[in-house]
Amino acid sequence: MKIVKKEIEWGGRTLSLETGRVANQANAAVLGRYGETVVLATVVSAKPKEEYDFFPLTVDYEEKLYAAGRISGSRFIKREGRPSEEAILTGRLIDRSIRPLFPKDYFNEVQVIVTVLSYDGENDPDILSIISASAALTISNVPWEGPLAAVKVGYKDGEVILNPTRVELDFSDLDLVVSPSREKVVMIEAGAKEVSEEVAVKAIKFAKEKSAPVFDLIADFQKEVGQEKAPYETKQVDPLIEAEIVDYVKDHFKEKLFNPDKSTKERADEEFKEELYKIFEGKLTKTQMSEIFASTVKKMVRKAIVDDKKRPDGRATDEVRPISVEVGLLPRTHGSALFTRGDTQVLTVATLGSTSLEQLIEGMEGESTKRYIHHYSFPPFSTGEVRRIGSPGRREIGHGALAERALLSVTPNQEKFPYTIRLVSEVLSSSGSTSMAATCGSTLALMDAGVPVSAPVSGVAMGLVTEGEKYEILTDIQALEDFYGDMDFKIAGTEKGITAIQLDVKIPGLTDEIIEKTFTQAKEGRLFILSKMLSVIPQAREELSKYAPRITVMHIPPKKIGEVIGTGGKTINKIIEETGVAIDIEDDGTVMISSTDPDASEKARKWIEGLTHEVKPGEEYEGTVRRIMPFGAFVEILPGKEGMVHISQLAPYRVEDIHKEVKIGQKFKVRVTEIDEQGRINLTKKFVK
Repeated sequence: MKIVKKEIEWGGRTLSLETGRVANQANAAVLGRYGETVVLATVVSAKPKEEYDFFPLTVDYEEKLYAAGRISGSRFIKREGRPSEEAILTGRLIDRSIRPLFPKDYFNEVQVIVTVLSYDGENDPDILSIISASAALTISNVPWEGPLAAVKVGYKDGEVILNPTRVELDFSDLDLVVSPSREKVVMIEAGAKEVSEEVAVKAIKFAKEKSAPVFDLIADFQKEVGQEKAPYETKQVDPLIEAEIVDYVKDHFKEKLFNPDKSTKERADEEFKEELYKIFEGKLTKTQMSEIFASTVKKMVRKAIVDDKKRPDGRATDEVRPISVEVGLLPRTHGSALFTRGDTQVLTVATLGSTSLEQLIEGMEGESTKRYIHHYSFPPFSTGEVRRIGSPGRREIGHGALAERALLSVTPNQEKFPYTIRLVSEVLSSSGSTSMAATCGSTLALMDAGVPVSAPVSGVAMGLVTEGEKYEILTDIQALEDFYGDMDFKIAGTEKGITAIQLDVKIPGLTDEIIEKTFTQAKEGRLFILSKMLSVIPQAREELSKYAPRITVMHIPPKKIGEVIGTGGKTINKIIEETGVAIDIEDDGTVMISSTDPDASEKARKWIEGLTHEVKPGEEYEGTVRRIMPFGAFVEILPGKEGMVHISQLAPYRVEDIHKEVKIGQKFKVRVTEIDEQGRINLTKKFVK
């Protein structure tokens, strides 16, 4: 196979796509390069091993440490294992971008694998991975309605930035990834520092505009190496029988269609399907009848929303479900909140710990730490199901990351609040937008814990139903509207602006008009939700929970760190053992002492202060006799710091027997007379009152 390579200059760097060099047994393989970051995107399709009623697409994103010239820091495991959360989230970005563009009646298995082969530390592989996967699907024989581009946008001082580097993102108020087709937007993912809706819309339009060269590149690439798309079979049923079932559903299920209670609605669905199975037994399989029922109900729901503006639970299109907020539910946790919106209910718990409990992360960028952590849990009972509980899946990791990102910009920095913060959101009942409920619950739990967030954050999930040129945007979608609708557009933010965005669609993209209207309507919704939250807890509590550790921060000269740690950690371990505190020391001499016992913290503080204090001649201390030798007594003048009172300096008279003059544990005042060349402290007791 001949090697074909196409490239353009884009955002100040070279973007290239190449095929024919590697992985030629795949349906299609593309080497994508941007700067010195290189990924391999492969596409393979196969006939399904069994009959599916869904599209079996698998997207895998693999980080390789060799891509950045690294070997794992683990002493025992050097091979890459379970993907990092960052890798899982990037895999979701690719999946969410490409999935909507597959034909709805295509059920062959498709696997897309993106492997990072080289990483330059400046250009994130995320947008390159989406572009390379898009190019591979476009030139493959797999049916796909692409191509698709991907653009990263930053924002600083009123200016939008195309494909900012890692360093530029550190100073940016916006980290936005947009996957557009030539005309519409298919996927959005963003974290922001309270940017306005106007800025968000401007950045999205900028991304669409700047994606044009990428489409030209892929088109040129496809023209030379593109394969003919493979034909595929679609499921066919007898149209007359199908029409009979559709008419029966329309005539007999309409009154059961609209019900605000999720469990009642689901029970009605199951009962009606059983009725269908009996009436049309032998004409079609249960699976076929169930699919026709679901398709018919979907059309009925969508038509009612678009034509009559009637939602399944009777709400107006811009109306939020009833909200209930409780804080401080759990007596021994540091902060807790129960956020209920309709049938969706999430319990979020905040836990505070010392900075030594930060999460250590190993990836292609090297090792880093994370002090603000959010975990999201989705147990089976939350949807009334029975299933195995295992490790968190991609969805749970993605929802947790979204809620984490939504609050990251309002969480106090370590200098202001020297704690590691962990939030856990337990989904107790699910009926749409649990990630936004987790976001609201996280704000409430942090405020209940006394964490001084700069501003409270709320979030709302927006839906869409389209019928031809007509459409309706829905505020606060419930499960049924998510399932039957065309988008799930989550927007979180403060009263001032947006902090996180996540868009998934089931259609080939959104127009600029729909995006702008969604932002406007979402702002009203999330501010309404925020008002309900603040009516219960208007600001963060002034005091931490009595069960939360108190952290004392002190600063010592960096050259004294060794004295506090001691040989082999002997000194610091002794302090920890005797006081029961946790101690963290930074390279700049910042010392953080963590304990639930204020007296223990103070004891440790004084101990460290004593170890690092520069003793000077003339200073007086009340010391304690620790050791007695024939020639003098060793007196502890500060915790961990001793000086010697020579026998001649114990009294204004001659001391014949030192044991008659002083005892172990005796306390008396001493004055520093000298610090000798070896750093030894000489003391006197004579004439000290």
